[in-house]
Amino acid sequence: MLRGIRKASSNWLGKIVMGVVMGVLIISFAVWGIADIFKGFGQSSLAKVGRTEISTEQFRQIYTEKLQQLGRSFGRPLTMEQARAFGLDRQVLQQTIAEAALDEEARRMGLAQSQDEILRTIYNDPNFKGLGGNFDPARFQATIRQYGYTEQRYIAEQRRVGLRRQIAGTVSAGVEPPKVLIEALARFQNEQRSIDYIKLDAAQAGTIDPPSPEALAAYFEDRKTQFRAPEYRKISFVVISPEEIGKWTEVSDEDAKKAFEQHANQLGTPEKREVSQIVFPNAGEAQAARSRIASGMSFEELAKERNLNPADVDLGLMAKSAIIEPAIADAAFALPAGEVSQPVQGRFGVALVKIGKIEPGVTPTFENLAPQLKKEIATERARIKVTEIQNKMEDERGGGANVVEAAPKLGLTPVTIDAVDRSGRLPNGQPVANIPRGLDVVSQAFTSDVGVDNDPIQFAGGYVYYDVLGITPSRERTLEEVRGQVEAKWREDQISSRLRTQATDMTQKLEQGGALAAEAASVGSTVATATGLRRDASPPGLPSAVVTAAFRTPKDAVGQAPGAGGSEWIVFRVTDVVVPPIDAASEDMKKLKETLQRGMTDEQVAQYVTRIEAEIGTTINQAAFAQVTGANK
Repeated sequence: MLRGIRKASSNWLGKIVMGVVMGVLIISFAVWGIADIFKGFGQSSLAKVGRTEISTEQFRQIYTEKLQQLGRSFGRPLTMEQARAFGLDRQVLQQTIAEAALDEEARRMGLAQSQDEILRTIYNDPNFKGLGGNFDPARFQATIRQYGYTEQRYIAEQRRVGLRRQIAGTVSAGVEPPKVLIEALARFQNEQRSIDYIKLDAAQAGTIDPPSPEALAAYFEDRKTQFRAPEYRKISFVVISPEEIGKWTEVSDEDAKKAFEQHANQLGTPEKREVSQIVFPNAGEAQAARSRIASGMSFEELAKERNLNPADVDLGLMAKSAIIEPAIADAAFALPAGEVSQPVQGRFGVALVKIGKIEPGVTPTFENLAPQLKKEIATERARIKVTEIQNKMEDERGGGANVVEAAPKLGLTPVTIDAVDRSGRLPNGQPVANIPRGLDVVSQAFTSDVGVDNDPIQFAGGYVYYDVLGITPSRERTLEEVRGQVEAKWREDQISSRLRTQATDMTQKLEQGGALAAEAASVGSTVATATGLRRDASPPGLPSAVVTAAFRTPKDAVGQAPGAGGSEWIVFRVTDVVVPPIDAASEDMKKLKETLQRGMTDEQVAQYVTRIEAEIGTTINQAAFAQVTGANK
């Protein structure tokens, strides 16, 4: 249970933390780095931020869950080596430190958040809404329990998240990108180029004679590591998730009808109305304004006279339950379309309410909702069952049973893979087919060992238990084992070398005044054209390397770039360069401005977090960090 709590507190709520703080992490590391604060201390602690200590085990859970999350988004496992190559280890560390620093700053500043605001956030969380789209207490309890939380701990964590948002929002308020920067970036992004090009491939490389035995042996000897057999592991795992368990669940019509009757008033679509309001400081002013409307003045003219923007007046298309003021809600849903109410006393003043379009509510029938209801019921039952089975699995594991032994006792079928490498491929080079998409059990298995009682992986709202049953070490292969691969690689290198030489000669001739069509004809190829290329373009048949090279080449000049797979080469001439005019009101410009604003906001908050870390003191245990992220292996 404690293991589940650690994993839940380390990252599930971290996904809820604002996107702006996530942006802070990457920028903060990229601009300022963290190498200067590495210092050694006890192995039980990985970092200390002010008075907050981050344990090695806590960070291990955070880092593991981040790898799992990215693996699910990529659709394939992410190894620790790949994570370090991407800089993910430092980014996650900086994220953890940034959150701890913001928590410390909130304490120093004496910030607080009301219980009502926290509860409002929870009530509006779609994860906790059941049938009919309303907050479901049972679903809330089941969901947080699944992640190892009590209600009190979850609310406390939500309070910390809310305070971080307050600080970040205040620090970044008023950030606005300069107009000159927006226009310069727009010109850069929207510039278009056209090219004429020749594609050289194996047909232009000519005949490639087979290598002699001696040449092939020498080629293999120089590249033995490329053909080395990887380490393979035999693993077994079992998935305990609502989706898997839901497959066993059958919901009767009777149960679905009971749910329909219990939630009948919450199902369907409520009546919605376009509501506008103008608030006055007292009843006298409101009544005088109402009299002017009765004499022919429009609601919109009255709003304009009081210097109110449409956004200040128009509440939008709303259901009655969405209007905070009960008195305003009652008045709005008692009026016919186009009418203006008499003055209505609210908590913030006296209002006149106008009704625009009215969308009638829709009352559903059981027949229409039966499939949805059954799916909801099955999912809810499965969520509860997940916890039950997970607890039983923990008991079995605690008694010494491995996955293969424990799963059948619980009615589960484990998956066993006899040999898989770090990339998730079998010895025949094919990817493993029976691992659910997004589950990085392979990379987790390669950080474990035979006989280790591994922590379960959180996956698809449930858990995955796994064991390493055997390890086949990496080894050097003989030439005879990989002769076909070596010959194919040798041939590919020969073709690439010939094409590159040919492309260089052709480029020199074109620079000296040669015609592209004539050069194409001399090698039995043709001239192709690509127009309107942008820097981020990926036109069919034209690799990104060619587009990149074209944007480094002046108009009327020639260039060359590798094609696909090393067996192609492209020679091109830039025929046109166009910078479209800037339309400040276009959607693209608005999106560009928003992107720049987010980047500037991230940088602003990053600088603030860096200052906090320097003021309160931040230390990191380099040895423990390397051990958790696999850098010392």
